[in-house]
Amino acid sequence: MSFGKYLKDVKAQIREVDLETVRKTVEARKGKSGDGNGAGPILIDVREKDEWTEGFIPGAQWIPRGFLELRIEDQVPERSSEIVLYCAGGTRSALAARSLADLGYTNVKSMAGGFTAWKRAGLSYEHPFVMTQEQSLRYARHTMLPEVGEKGQVKLLQSKVLCLGAGGLGSPSGLYLAAAGVGTIGFVDDDVVDQSNLQRQILHATDRVGLPKVESASIAIGKLNPDVKVIQHQTRLSSDNVLDIIKDYDLIVDGADNFPTRYLLNDAALKLNKPVVHASIYRFEGQVTTFLPYEGPCYRCLYPSPPPPDMAPSCQEAGVLGVLCGVIGSLQANEAIKLLLGIGKPLAGRLLMYDALGLKFRELKLRRDPTCPTCGEGVKPENIQLIDYQEFCNVRL
Repeated sequence: MSFGKYLKDVKAQIREVDLETVRKTVEARKGKSGDGNGAGPILIDVREKDEWTEGFIPGAQWIPRGFLELRIEDQVPERSSEIVLYCAGGTRSALAARSLADLGYTNVKSMAGGFTAWKRAGLSYEHPFVMTQEQSLRYARHTMLPEVGEKGQVKLLQSKVLCLGAGGLGSPSGLYLAAAGVGTIGFVDDDVVDQSNLQRQILHATDRVGLPKVESASIAIGKLNPDVKVIQHQTRLSSDNVLDIIKDYDLIVDGADNFPTRYLLNDAALKLNKPVVHASIYRFEGQVTTFLPYEGPCYRCLYPSPPPPDMAPSCQEAGVLGVLCGVIGSLQANEAIKLLLGIGKPLAGRLLMYDALGLKFRELKLRRDPTCPTCGEGVKPENIQLIDYQEFCNVRL
């Protein structure tokens, strides 16, 4: 049998969809979600990488033809899902549709004419972010993970994370976020590097004592990963600047060492709908949780108002085990990466507590307070008032 006869037989067994139908689907999805990724058929591009980089139909997922059978179950586990495949001209996608039918997928179509016809029709298409060869090597251990892949790594490279504090917690979390390839990392800190910081604040070094911490952090991360852009906010958060500082970031890693900043960040994050990965440390104990605005409890659900200063001793007064910062800060980085990639189960509604001396983890369930003054029932984000609790201690870690 000739290939032409074989292809004709394959096309007789599969279903094809015309360009106009796919166009309407893409437009409808854009109208609903704004990004082309809303509900509707799952659009899969089966071309090779060099073809994909030249442009793709908005909202399409990329699975090269040679990997389709291997990866489709991870990408589309439900075999009754409606799938539309396309290639350059419609041949490979037709063969792929037949192959998926053999795997038990019952609602697969091939787009006639392929991407070539799409371009000739003058329809809009997008260009992907393409990693360089150096980036492919650097992040190879990430991209081989099905939960991350090249698509997830690109998402990290395009993400923006704000580290509140460049101290004990901001050091390990910032370094691991940079190593993971988070493209933009901001640091908020108005302090300078002190000799006593070096026992736990691994962003800094002896030769940088006296430098602003945000500048020292930028130097350290620049040496670790040149892909990362570091934004220095050499200031303390206040009600006057907090919204401007956090508005452009995807999420905030909270390593603040004082109650006024934690409350201010909580309220501002709720106003702007920003996730916060929160942590705190004290002596030999640490805790981590995630605050997803209006999906789980916020910081004020746990602690409605700050405690009096004499009930909030600082680590300067009580001390802290240096390596504890590494454990808790790394957990924050792990949680932030999960949120950016949309994988795993976030710590929202759960408080993870760590005892370094007993080497024990405990988990407490947290519930959203319907009477919470900032996220409770009937409270609108625009009505949240930002408060500077100046009377409470601001001693740094």
